[in-house]
Amino acid sequence: MELNWESLTVMVIDDSKTIRRTAETLLQKAGCAVVTATDGFDALAKIADSRPDIIFVDIMMPRLDGYQTCALIKNNSEFRSTPVIMLSSKDGLFDKAKGRVVGCDQYLTKPFSKSELLGAISAHAKPHHAA
Repeated sequence: MELNWESLTVMVIDDSKTIRRTAETLLQKAGCAVVTATDGFDALAKIADSRPDIIFVDIMMPRLDGYQTCALIKNNSEFRSTPVIMLSSKDGLFDKAKGRVVGCDQYLTKPFSKSELLGAISAHAKPHHAA
């Protein structure tokens, strides 16, 4: 089934304004609705209202890091099936393994390219079935 980019809501959680803006611009050009959050607490406050189809979360964040944020999302029965993609400036095996433990669906190394970002969405986002 073809992915309808216009129907997708993507959440980007990163404490870096540059990363949020870059991702938002790329995703909006693709047609997605974008919700940004500055950290895990901000994201958890917005997730119920925005109901994103896919979530990108930075690992290194103050207060609540990406692993904790992903674990909290995956522990909520309502959002358990929402794909979570980890973003990290380190391309480490340990980080990838730890990401899998908390239930992340994919791992992208920053700086990510447009094709990597959109590729992750194509691979994981489930198209909405029209009623």
